[in-house]
Amino acid sequence: MGLEGHTSVLRWRLFLSAVLIPAFAAAFWLDSVLGPQAWVLLAVCLVLAGRCAWEFVSLVRARNFAPSVWLAILGSLVVTASGWTLHVLPRPVHDPLSALGAVTAAFAAMVMAVFFKGCLAYRSPGRTVETVSCEILIIAYVGILTAVTVQLRWIADGQAGYLALGSLLVGTKCGDTGAYTLGRLFGRRKMVPLLSPGKTWMGGLGALVGGGLGTWAWLAWTTPLFNPQWEPPAAHWAILFGVVLGAVGLIGDLAESLIKRDVGRKDASPLFPGFGGLLDLLDSILYAGPVALALWYVLPLV
Repeated sequence: MGLEGHTSVLRWRLFLSAVLIPAFAAAFWLDSVLGPQAWVLLAVCLVLAGRCAWEFVSLVRARNFAPSVWLAILGSLVVTASGWTLHVLPRPVHDPLSALGAVTAAFAAMVMAVFFKGCLAYRSPGRTVETVSCEILIIAYVGILTAVTVQLRWIADGQAGYLALGSLLVGTKCGDTGAYTLGRLFGRRKMVPLLSPGKTWMGGLGALVGGGLGTWAWLAWTTPLFNPQWEPPAAHWAILFGVVLGAVGLIGDLAESLIKRDVGRKDASPLFPGFGGLLDLLDSILYAGPVALALWYVLPLV
C-alpha cells in the first residue's frame, strides 16, 4: 500500500473515531444515569454480539464449514445476556466474579443445544464434528469474551464501572494506535510474517508504549471526575496496567488474524472502510477484557 493508500486509511480511521467515540460515550453516559442494571449497555452488547457472530459465521463459511447462523447468533446472545443475570435480580448482586457463574452455566447450556442440534441434523459422516466445533467456537469467542469483559461495568459495586471500561478501551485502542504509528514509521523486522505481514517488532513496542501512556493519562485525569474522593493510582501501576493491555490486545489482534488467514480473508467484513468489520474493530478489546477484569482485582487502580 502506497503513501496515498495509508493516508486514506488514516483519514477513515480518524473519521470513524470521531463518529463512534462520541456515540458510545453518549450511550454509556445514558446507561450510567439509568442505574446499575445497565440496560443500555445490554442493548449495545447484544447488537455487537449478534453482528460479530454473523461475521464469524461468514468467515468460517469461506472454508466450506457450515455452522448454523441462527444458532451461532442465538448462542452468542444468550451467553452475552447471561452476564446480566445477577445484576437485574429483584435484589441485585453487583459482583463481577459471582456473575461469571451464570455465564458458565449459559455457555454449558448452549454447548448442549449445539450437540442436540447436531444429533438431529446428522445424515452421514464427514462434516458434523466440524460444524459443531465451529458453532461452539463462535459462541465461546463472541459470547463468553463479551460477557466477561462487560463485568468491568460493575467494578466497585458499579461505582467505578465506566472508569474501568474506559481504561480497557483507552488501553487497547491507544495500544493499537501506537502499534500502527511506530510500525509504519520505523517498523522493519516482521513479528509473525506468515500470520500478519504488517506486524513488526517496532509496532509491538508501540503497542506497549501507547497502552501504558494512554491508561496512565485516563486514570490520572478522569478518576477524580468519577468521584472527587478517589485518588488516581500511582503512575507505575497505571502504566503497568496499560502495558499489559497493550500486549494482550496485540495478541488479540493476532488471534483474529489467525482466523482470517486460515480462511483466506483480509477482513471480517467491509462494514467500516479502514477498519473492516466489527470483529476487526473489537478483537483486541474482547481478548484483553478478561485480563483487564483480573487486573482491576489485582492492582491498586482506585
